[in-house]
Amino acid sequence: MEYSVVIPLYNERDNLAPLHAELSRVMQTLGRAYELVFVDDGSIDGSIEVLRQIKSADKNVRVISLARNSGQTAALACGFTHASGDVVIAMDGDGQNDPADIPRLLAKLDEGYDLASGWRTERWQAERFTRRIPSLAANSLISAMTGVKLHDYGCTFKAYRRDLARSLQLYGEMHRFVPAIAVEQGARIAEVEVGFRPRRAGASKYGLWRIVRTLLDLITVKFLSGYSTAPIQVFGLIGVVLGGLGGLWTFVLVLEKILLGRELGNRPALLLAVLLVVVGVQFVSIGLLGEMLARTYHESQGKPIYVIKEEF
Repeated sequence: MEYSVVIPLYNERDNLAPLHAELSRVMQTLGRAYELVFVDDGSIDGSIEVLRQIKSADKNVRVISLARNSGQTAALACGFTHASGDVVIAMDGDGQNDPADIPRLLAKLDEGYDLASGWRTERWQAERFTRRIPSLAANSLISAMTGVKLHDYGCTFKAYRRDLARSLQLYGEMHRFVPAIAVEQGARIAEVEVGFRPRRAGASKYGLWRIVRTLLDLITVKFLSGYSTAPIQVFGLIGVVLGGLGGLWTFVLVLEKILLGRELGNRPALLLAVLLVVVGVQFVSIGLLGEMLARTYHESQGKPIYVIKEEF
């Protein structure tokens, strides 16, 4: 198998047939063996029935139906695990990615890259202003924190060499940080300009809550990429800073007591401030340590983050 196209989807019934037709035309022009792997992430709008019809008419189609809605990251991870092609192409199931851009991604891999990441240059003109600014801010923040400069981290449309796709360990909303994770594994990545089309049907699955989840996962990626083997560099630094500030503050209070005669026992504001700092540090520490334990749990046991209901 030369190429595998992985399409994670959730409630995209009306977009599936047009997308399949476009994908089939493009892949046939390549003249190589291919498969289209549709991963239904627990859709409840009848998408699975449409996929059954598509599968019955096209032997190049594989369908994986997850038992419940596990999120786009889990659906992508499932598709990567079950893809058979030497090159794995991932794209959204909403029809906004143009299959005609697939040859451009593949050409970039032929130049020696391990990952070709889509850059939706037309998205800036197509989307509303209220979505442009958060997207620009998010891409800038992710690029700054990870050190991997890309214009469009949120684009699912990418082409991977199979070894890289199989080696990715994805949890939470980690699919957004695939380029940063890939670089940590020594992969060579490049950005390729791709088209962006408005939805034919259905509604976007993205909301404000996704921004919060993405931010939390960004903190996780930064921590795991730089400090997973030396957590003392993080927690020790916090301890030194807080301890130094606390010691300095205590020294000042003692001087006030000795020189000015001020009481120390009636300062509840000081106690509350210290308590808030300590609790905040504890929560951040517990969250990061929890992420490390979760990753160890999943990787050591090979336990997937999805449950397959059926495959046909």
